[in-house]
Amino acid sequence: GAAAARTKLGSPSHARALLPAACFREESLLLLHQPAAGAMDLLGVFFHGATLAFERDDLGKEIMGIAVPGALALMADPLASLVDTAFIGRIGPVEIAAVGVSIVVFNQVTRIAVFPLVSVTTSFVAEEDATSSDRNKDEISGENEHNVSEMDELITHEENNATSGKSSFEIDSSEINTEHKRKKIPSVSTALLLGGVLGLVETLLLVSCAKPILDFMGVKADTGMLNPALQYLVLRSLGAPAVLLSLAMQGVFRGLKDTRTPLYATVAGDAINIVLDPIFMFVFHYGVSGAAVAHVISQYFIAAILLCRLRLQVELLPPNLKHLPIGRFLKNGSLLLARVIAATCCVTLSASMAARLGSTQMAAFQICLQIWLASSLLADGLAFAGQAILASAFARKDHSKAKATASRLLQELASIQVRDYLQKTRVYCIISTWQYRLSLSLNRSTL
Repeated sequence: GAAAARTKLGSPSHARALLPAACFREESLLLLHQPAAGAMDLLGVFFHGATLAFERDDLGKEIMGIAVPGALALMADPLASLVDTAFIGRIGPVEIAAVGVSIVVFNQVTRIAVFPLVSVTTSFVAEEDATSSDRNKDEISGENEHNVSEMDELITHEENNATSGKSSFEIDSSEINTEHKRKKIPSVSTALLLGGVLGLVETLLLVSCAKPILDFMGVKADTGMLNPALQYLVLRSLGAPAVLLSLAMQGVFRGLKDTRTPLYATVAGDAINIVLDPIFMFVFHYGVSGAAVAHVISQYFIAAILLCRLRLQVELLPPNLKHLPIGRFLKNGSLLLARVIAATCCVTLSASMAARLGSTQMAAFQICLQIWLASSLLADGLAFAGQAILASAFARKDHSKAKATASRLLQELASIQVRDYLQKTRVYCIISTWQYRLSLSLNRSTL
């Protein structure tokens, strides 16, 4: 029964692919239609297990074990960019403004190219890993039962050779239980292939169209921002293949519920970036170009670490390209593309408006943007946990765990939003109080 159900999950008849956590799917709606869906059912999902929202039970530990390292890995890159900004700030405000525009352009193109890829990769890998793990358990259980029956026959018919027969069985059993086999997950090979191709396309696009793009962003030659922005964007675009490959591999690790490996790799790469920045910028006197070169080197270092770790766990080369679910990736990734464009265009438009105001305004915008990015990523960590756990639960048809996970994530996100709102309100009140006291002191001095 259980083995047959798992085989059915892995068969072609299980046609509907598991969509990313950000997308709706038919199976997830079943949780809301038992027996009749309505406003109370939706509220029931949100408040389901509300008393356990902040308990560190097995589900809470699993969520935080994925979410916290994932959020820290996301925070590492904005923090490294903030250090870049600090070093570039020693050159001048024009350079900060130029680099700020280039970073916004690079991030916009990268997110459009890779965000749908990373999102579907996490869900697909989690689904395939769950189903393959269940099949492997059934196979190992069947092999162990077969070996036990052979052992009984040896003991019954060859009592004189029972000792040697037992040792032979122990050796075979230990080989079955301890042999480490790399997993066969077609979505991993597909993600790496698409990430590499998209990275090369992004490099060609930014290198060939850097000047028109910067002109569209409001960077004019008479402002002094064009040359440093052009240098930084062209050099930074050479690292696009490494960036997209590393992001795709991070999606794979998240699908395997391993967010620590991307964290360690990202921290190591950003540390190299921070060390190389002052060397290239002030020792070799490369200026803005030195910052771009240091960042590119760090990105290839991160990609190399992730690739070396991934090949120990998963077979990277598929036996046949026909087995790669490329169409599945493109179909489901396109559903997220509009959402990504809408979310990132706001930042791009803001940067364009700031650049048109002048280098000083753009420099201030860049500093504030990096601080905001570094402090607002915990919710993304919870999203990673939700994708991996929900995809795995749906693959195993464990709807009770899926419902509990969705409820717990909604409750955690709500608490984060409330704390963030209260913190921002407190900061706003403090700033307003300072402004009021400053205005009073100025009025008294004028009187």
